[in-house]
Amino acid sequence: MGFRYYREEDYEAVCDFLIELNRAEKACINWNWARFEWMYEHPEFDKSLIRSIGIWTDSDRVVGAAVYDMYFGEAFCAALPGYEALYPEILDYAWTHLRDENGLGIAIRADQSGMIAAAVKAGFVRAEQREIIMSLSTDRELEPELPDGMRFIELDPVAQSHEFQWLLWQGFDHGNDREEFKKQECDIKYNRRHFDLRLSVAAQDPSGETAAYCCLWYSEKTDYTYVEPVCTVPSYRGKGVAKAVIFEALNRARALGAKRAYVISDMAFYEKLGFEKTYRFDFYWKKEETK
Repeated sequence: MGFRYYREEDYEAVCDFLIELNRAEKACINWNWARFEWMYEHPEFDKSLIRSIGIWTDSDRVVGAAVYDMYFGEAFCAALPGYEALYPEILDYAWTHLRDENGLGIAIRADQSGMIAAAVKAGFVRAEQREIIMSLSTDRELEPELPDGMRFIELDPVAQSHEFQWLLWQGFDHGNDREEFKKQECDIKYNRRHFDLRLSVAAQDPSGETAAYCCLWYSEKTDYTYVEPVCTVPSYRGKGVAKAVIFEALNRARALGAKRAYVISDMAFYEKLGFEKTYRFDFYWKKEETK
């Protein structure tokens, strides 16, 4: 058994750890391999801190990890089944190395009594903050229906970086001023290692503008797909376009072998599509002691 700080060459091993961690009970499905991959090349992810990620190994197999979420202050902590005895050590490491001036928050599934007990013993206190995981069975073919004149396209975040960023800019409500967008546009390569263009689905209107987008993440090592991100430009909201791109992407993931889809959300929008609230993750926070 050993500990080391994260290295770039550990990337695949951490992904495999997260896949194994969520193979059976999905106890940490809020932190699956795809969330790690999405975060890893996200513009807000502070890579200058990356050596602070801690991993625990057994014969070069990652069996435990403490990973900050975008930047210090929130973290993911877990150990594989059979290595639960490491969890208090992982929590202690996260508290020592991954907290910020506000302390440290970690999310634990509401029914994971062992992890909760260890967190409470380490001084973490449950807060009102939570993450809801919704899921949908992909056991049947869905019916994606676009408005007349629109079509599905595959959007490549690398080859079509400008179009991709412009869509996200509008879809996440930064406005539709192209000049302002150009001032803020970044040269982001989005070179995610397991990205599958077939699951990067957008809807294009008759003028060639991209109106909505859904990206799914799937690995043949798993039985699920992960939804991240989904957005629609304001002028096309309420017209069924987002539903159509999600259904099209889900059908493609189903064809690849996915049996279920997960999304971190509690939005009524997903419930209308058939997703159900499946897991609740409560945040536990530890603060610096005041003197």
